Amino acid sequence: MVVVVAMPPALSLLVLLVLALHGGAGDATPPPPLRLVRGALRVAFDEGYTRMFGDGNLAVLRDGRRVRLTLDESTGAGFASQDVFLHGFFSAAVKLPAYYAAGVVVAFYLSNGDTYEKTHDEVDFEFLGNVRGREWRVQTNVYGNGSTAAGREERYDLPFDPTDELHHYSILWTRRRIIFYVDETPIREVVRTAAMGAAFPAKPMSVYATIWDGSAWATLGGRYRVNYRYAPFVAEFADLVLHGCAVDPLAVEHSASCGDEEEEAAEAVVSSAAMAAFRRGHMSYSYCHDRRRYPVALSECALTGGAASLGRLFGPDGMKRRRARRVRDASS
Repeated sequence: MVVVVAMPPALSLLVLLVLALHGGAGDATPPPPLRLVRGALRVAFDEGYTRMFGDGNLAVLRDGRRVRLTLDESTGAGFASQDVFLHGFFSAAVKLPAYYAAGVVVAFYLSNGDTYEKTHDEVDFEFLGNVRGREWRVQTNVYGNGSTAAGREERYDLPFDPTDELHHYSILWTRRRIIFYVDETPIREVVRTAAMGAAFPAKPMSVYATIWDGSAWATLGGRYRVNYRYAPFVAEFADLVLHGCAVDPLAVEHSASCGDEEEEAAEAVVSSAAMAAFRRGHMSYSYCHDRRRYPVALSECALTGGAASLGRLFGPDGMKRRRARRVRDASS
């Protein structure tokens, strides 16, 4: 804007500082390669993905090996996989916007909402921005057959600053289970049960990555909105992995064996002890403990590993009790 030229020197310096804080995403050090699934290779952007929206707010860097997504007052940005998959292992290394990011949502997820408007499936990593000095929150969602009202959301803090460096976030989806990973640590496993029925995602999905304005709900239910004085908000994606069974989304039937290799790999890499430790130390909300939303817990909650022992740490709203958080912080 033209008025920027007339800003006082001190204010100009502040703006330059904010831009510098947001502009260093391309210099992030890549994390070590994942070893979770044998044969899962990284792909260049043009090999596996296509631009979805954002125009100039989506920049492909380093010979297609990194993608920078920017949110400003004009638009956010996003990309989607060229293929549609039924099961597989999908991963990206992500570096989130720093400084003030309230209302900002960065997402890496699977969905078929474009094909099934009212009965869509979805498996999400949603990164929810916060005010200055407060950490980003990471939420995982599992929706099947349009069951967004049932939710199945869990929310976590992280044992590192996700704005400092790239970290891997991965989803393994098979016929029998869904596993979420942060770097190489499993943080959540959803096992398919007969009682879940169609609520377990079972239709082919595309893979997406986006940054957008979630002011209405993302930070304390919309209390803090995106403040564009701190724009641009920049997220970087790298180490893009698409290792799944590509299918025709309109086909009536698909191979019954699709995803078997990934299932075998999952059984080999899931560490129940590591997952239990992460969940005890970092899960801040669980739908399985939210008695206000679910007076009768959903069927799979009784089967969730460690659910009974974790119950005393959570209040009736599903949020971790503050006392439990203070004990954790004091011991760290």
